[in-house]
Amino acid sequence: MKRPTKILALIVFAQFCCTSLWFAGNGVMADLILNFNLNDGALGHLTSAVQFGFISGTLSFAFFTLSDRFSPSKVFFYCALAGATFNLGATLQNNSLESLLLYRFLTGFSLAGIYPVGMKIASDYFKKGLGRSLGFLVGALVIGTAFPHLLKDLTGAGGLHWRMVLIFTSIIAGLGGILILLFVPDGPHRRKLKKLDLTIFFKVFRNTKFRAAAFGYFGHMWELYAFWAFVPVILASYKEIHPEAGFSIPLISFLIIGLGGIACMAGGFISEKKGTKRTAASALFLSGLCCFLSPLVFLMDSEVSLIAFLIFWGLVVVADSPLFSTLVAQNAPVEVKGTALTIVNSIGFAITIVSIQFLNFINDYFNTLYLYTILGIGPVLGLMALYRKKHS
Repeated sequence: MKRPTKILALIVFAQFCCTSLWFAGNGVMADLILNFNLNDGALGHLTSAVQFGFISGTLSFAFFTLSDRFSPSKVFFYCALAGATFNLGATLQNNSLESLLLYRFLTGFSLAGIYPVGMKIASDYFKKGLGRSLGFLVGALVIGTAFPHLLKDLTGAGGLHWRMVLIFTSIIAGLGGILILLFVPDGPHRRKLKKLDLTIFFKVFRNTKFRAAAFGYFGHMWELYAFWAFVPVILASYKEIHPEAGFSIPLISFLIIGLGGIACMAGGFISEKKGTKRTAASALFLSGLCCFLSPLVFLMDSEVSLIAFLIFWGLVVVADSPLFSTLVAQNAPVEVKGTALTIVNSIGFAITIVSIQFLNFINDYFNTLYLYTILGIGPVLGLMALYRKKHS
């Protein structure tokens, strides 16, 4: 058996490789719109297609308890190969909005066997220090999510073609799956679920601690992916008002999203001293505060202030993600831990579709300065769920 530190490093690297598929379409969105004559609403639709695919996949995985009945490492591998293949579909010459939506949907479906299953694999290896371990794992997800924006920044004059962004993310996703299959066997704390139990989906929510962690996570998810999806839009809106601004939207988008990976890792360490629940609540409060302060910052005539604020927001908006997953894993029955994580992920990502599409819809009718205050609803409700649990 390999040392846990090496196992964790392999899981983290594989998670980074595979989750780069998530926002690969967003990283080259402007090129997709131009090349396939899409309308501006394609941003929200293609982003939501991935989320909807992920939700459909996690519902299927949870209903049939796949990651608890079968080897999670093999599930991860097959889903990584499938996701890489569907991601490549977006590079075909004859694509339309419908076919792109289908490929992004199937990519999201495949990610259901990567992100929550990766957390399941980590929880099978680490009981002590699970928050720190998941901090690294979700940090890898965040950096993987941001990675296509960095690749897109290389697509300038004489740089990397947008199709190569999708090809490269598919290649490294396949590599991540192979690494898990070859070098990360099932963990020592894994308990295989002997038979199919279709009632697990409902049973896990009877635990009040599990329910509080799940509802805190749901509030966090209302804000997170909508913020990530609209970061390039926020920056583009600023450049329209201030044409003299010289920053690169893809590069700054990468920094705003990608630095959140460091916050996830730091949050894992902080939680060991301050407590997982307290640390998660603090990050959720700060990100909610950013939602409500955003109009004041957007009114400032300073790109430095804007970028600094968005970077801080990008740090706190995701720092609580691994902590809520830790609370979920710790309060779920050990033999259905993978299914419990998948269920919570499924509902959380369903919420992201609502928030993304809602912002997408009201973007034409609402003053952009005040648009993102709506995201503050999630942190408020999430904190209420945690607060109620404290007094139950």
